[in-house]
Amino acid sequence: MTALSKDSDRLADFTMDRRVLALALMAAAVGVISVVVAYTLIWLIDVITNLAYFQRLSDGGATPAANQLGLIAVLIPALGGLAVGLMARYGSSKIRGHGIPEALEAILIARSRIEPKVAVLKPVSSAISIGTGGPFGAEGPIIMTGGAFGSLFGQFFHLSAVERRILLAAGAAAGMAAIFAAPLAAVLLAVELLLFEWKPRSFIPVAAAAATAGVLRDYVLGDGPIFPVAPHAVLHVETLVLAVLIGLAAGLVSGLLTNMVYGAEELFERLPIHWMWWPALGGLVVGVGGLIEPRVLGVGYDVIHQLLRGELVGAAVIGLLTAKAVVWAIALGSGTSGGVLAPLLIVGGALGALAAPMLPVGDAGLWAMVAMAAMMGGTMRSPLAATVFTLEVTHDLNALPAVFLGCVAAQAATVLLLRRSILTEKVARRGHHIAYEYSVDPLDTLRVGDVMDPDPPTIAASLPVVAYSDLIGRGDSPLARRQGTPIVDSNGHLVGIVTRGDVLRALELENAAQLTVLEAGTRSVLRAFPDEPLREAVNRMLRNNVGRLPVVSREDPRCLVGYLGRTGIMEARLRQLTDEDVRERRWVLPRLSQVTKRQA
Repeated sequence: MTALSKDSDRLADFTMDRRVLALALMAAAVGVISVVVAYTLIWLIDVITNLAYFQRLSDGGATPAANQLGLIAVLIPALGGLAVGLMARYGSSKIRGHGIPEALEAILIARSRIEPKVAVLKPVSSAISIGTGGPFGAEGPIIMTGGAFGSLFGQFFHLSAVERRILLAAGAAAGMAAIFAAPLAAVLLAVELLLFEWKPRSFIPVAAAAATAGVLRDYVLGDGPIFPVAPHAVLHVETLVLAVLIGLAAGLVSGLLTNMVYGAEELFERLPIHWMWWPALGGLVVGVGGLIEPRVLGVGYDVIHQLLRGELVGAAVIGLLTAKAVVWAIALGSGTSGGVLAPLLIVGGALGALAAPMLPVGDAGLWAMVAMAAMMGGTMRSPLAATVFTLEVTHDLNALPAVFLGCVAAQAATVLLLRRSILTEKVARRGHHIAYEYSVDPLDTLRVGDVMDPDPPTIAASLPVVAYSDLIGRGDSPLARRQGTPIVDSNGHLVGIVTRGDVLRALELENAAQLTVLEAGTRSVLRAFPDEPLREAVNRMLRNNVGRLPVVSREDPRCLVGYLGRTGIMEARLRQLTDEDVRERRWVLPRLSQVTKRQA
């Protein structure tokens, strides 16, 4: 295809229209709702924690680890698990789990529609689970709840499934931004986990929601960062190399945690009792774990902050790492309601603090930070979100190179070791596959003119349909390989198209001998243009249930310049496969013997 003139090339870098402005306003409204939901969730957790462990009606911050109940404390998580099981059985089973897989299922299965009762029951069940000592974070429930309110908000308007998905992701991002004061990381997490695309039409509304939540959070929940630390000095090469090793170690532990969670789930599935009782049994394990190591109970944000400040070392770190991992895996495997991020941060931080005395540079706080980020990035397969999240919650910019390398190393380890992440494994076990490898589709990069047949065979409009049928039946005829053939008039202008199906239907008529191909075919012809993206032409074929398009000049739609069929579309895919699979060497070094001969 010849190069297009400046005036004739109408293609833009992105596909977006002014509707994105309306979606951005809707997303900002969803951001406001998510802040209210986040505040309500935190308030409920505090109230339930005070009631369950301290027998007082208060919304003041309290940690279950400080309770003085003794052996009675073992029963509290079990009672909380029983309440969650009853809510899931008689309310909605979709409140089970840690939130993000459920949001993914809503996107993949329910066309981004979430039921109103889920939006109510999810935060309540999560508050009960966490408030009664469950070793979970609030981020998973708020992602699911914020996404649910975004979906509900979108259902009040005439929106497509993709637009509802955008508002669902906006609500999820806004909820995370409100909980952690990390709006940029929340946007990246939505992009890496929920949107399945990187387009302005979705990025702008999600950013609007997260920014709105980030601003309002300062007035409702206080300003950030939520885990401030003293900034580290500029890091050197030795530290960065060690960060890669810490990231690999975190990736290995991440794989172990994922297997522990789903191993526990498989054990619960073998029990001869209804799944409604599983969270109560998981709660008993949590209660026993709380007796052994009280810091495993509850959200544990205070523990995360201690690790980042380097205040937990030695035997305390070993106990915390082991107890938190075991208790969390069993509790989550029981199907109760709670998040994964805070436990991952604690386990990762404990791993980094445990390794710190063995490393020649850096302090316990630095390595806890690197391992936390690596554990999040590797387990959730979101290294960019994990890197930015760590910076936003600590404001330690100098740690950026080490944190980023640790996250990338952890992702490399988990991707090589595990087929799926802890988030997508649950979705896969329910029969749905998710691919997170975003790449440019060749249908977007190629134009019709790149793959069309530039010299297609045509037939005259006056040709009898019987004669055309004979031509198709001849093996040596170029028409034999065509499902459809363009029809032209005496001047060579495109006037229609006839397919084999048209011929079969025409031959069944009584007057078949008198019919021409124009009468048997279609006069109202869908067309493609050589300068338009291949995707637009393919979409036109799909929407109209046709398998081929004549390609015409944009200046004169009667002038046939090519033919686009399924073969041309497959050629576009073949080019991509060739680029990926065919390995070749451009420069070849001469052999030493040849060089010697030339010198001689």
